[in-house]
Amino acid sequence: MATHWTLGGDASDPHRLAAFWAGALGYVAEPGYDEPDGASIIDPSGRGPAISFLLVPEVKTTKNRLHIDLRVGGDTDQRESLIRAKAAELVAAGATEIRAEYYDGRFGHVVMLDPEGNEFCVA
Repeated sequence: MATHWTLGGDASDPHRLAAFWAGALGYVAEPGYDEPDGASIIDPSGRGPAISFLLVPEVKTTKNRLHIDLRVGGDTDQRESLIRAKAAELVAAGATEIRAEYYDGRFGHVVMLDPEGNEFCVA
């Protein structure tokens, strides 16, 4: 039997970061979790893990060692355009696009930063 788990992260603005990731993942605010120094989001279908963000005084200073990658579904012939469309949507929501990665000349994924500078990929 699988163990239920929550991914936790530090944040300068937990509510802003939770709102960004809720939009990126199709998650919603966790009902009943109303803390001024923290925010939690959940998969409305109940399948994915919860993600919580806690207020910390320090800012991010180095590369994160664990991060969320987004996998864009769809037809493999349209994969690059779907990934680029998702990346553009995330930029409009506060992310920063860093670069596109290619492998053997073929498009692979887009490297991005969330609103607090945490690295993630859209693939």
